Amino acid sequence: MFKYSFLLICFLVSCSSQQPLPSSQPTLTIYAWNRGFNNPSVEELTTRFTDFKNKGVQGIIYSAGKQPIRYERAAKIAQSLNLEFYALLPALIQHKNKQLPKKVYVVNGLGESAYDKPAYPRNNFVCPNYPEVYDYLENMYAKIADIPEVDGIQLDVIRFPDVILAPALWKKYKVTMDKEQPKYDYCYCDKCVADFKAKTGIAIREVADPAQVAEWKQFRYDLITNLVNHLAKMVHSKNKKITAAVFPGPHSIAMKLVRQEWHKWEIDAFFPMNYNDFYLEDTEWIGAVCKEAATSLEQAKPVYSGLFICPDPENKAAIKDPEYFGLVPAELEAAIDASMNNGATGICLFTAGRMTDAHWAVLEEVIKKGQQRNYH
Repeated sequence: MFKYSFLLICFLVSCSSQQPLPSSQPTLTIYAWNRGFNNPSVEELTTRFTDFKNKGVQGIIYSAGKQPIRYERAAKIAQSLNLEFYALLPALIQHKNKQLPKKVYVVNGLGESAYDKPAYPRNNFVCPNYPEVYDYLENMYAKIADIPEVDGIQLDVIRFPDVILAPALWKKYKVTMDKEQPKYDYCYCDKCVADFKAKTGIAIREVADPAQVAEWKQFRYDLITNLVNHLAKMVHSKNKKITAAVFPGPHSIAMKLVRQEWHKWEIDAFFPMNYNDFYLEDTEWIGAVCKEAATSLEQAKPVYSGLFICPDPENKAAIKDPEYFGLVPAELEAAIDASMNNGATGICLFTAGRMTDAHWAVLEEVIKKGQQRNYH
């Protein structure tokens, strides 16, 4: 359902971008999410990737389902063009996956399973507290990480369902979410409830307002963190990198909305989805959340500011679906400056396919100005 959460498919610049770039190369580090669900041909991918490279993109984050052969094909093309390649696969949203038992799907505060009654359409999330989920995800990511031409893995939808939606989405989903509500609050499966009681002595189902129990929040933060760090250890053992598309913050939004305490994750880089329109904010807000991200990490690591691009700038005012909002060309330079002046290592376009000729023209000018602005 949420393109801003897992549709994210992105062209990456190298995490080693801290090395000085030749003066003939762009000084702005640019990643771009891109999709390959329609199984594009070698010729189509070569044309697409070459075009992105010529426009200043330095690497690719690519989403193409769960078939290793699709990632291998795309990664070889990226490698031939000297583009870094990361494979993006959703983690905890698994729809009705026949390889996973029904018991591992998350349960909300009303006792409803996301297997057959998700709070939002197609939000069939699984719970990060089950060995079966660990094994399934480790096996899935390992197959992709084993492809020689793949530089790394990007985790997507590595979170719980939104306990509170971004404000711009309230009207679309006919909700008012100024506080946590049981229908959208996960996970109250038998295992989570029992494990939490064993750890704290608190019977969370008997608590009048679980939202007030700090230990319950921390328990769920830790479930996500433990899974991420487990997957990171596996990916690193294969000498590959691992990154994640995360919600902005972490403190202001990610922790509150989707239980991501991502500043504690042992991964190589972070891609916060700083989609200002979803939060009814302007480009200055992008700078604020970039500063929050850069100053929240316990160890300094790259933070790439995810920028949401409007695919139809001339008609943005008439667009009804907020998932098609985004930055128009006139806003793009300000969004990049706000990111880079507040601690971001670079930017990430969601998605490169949304960029119009006018967007690319602005980006070209920003790249030219990057050296003067001391982006690196």
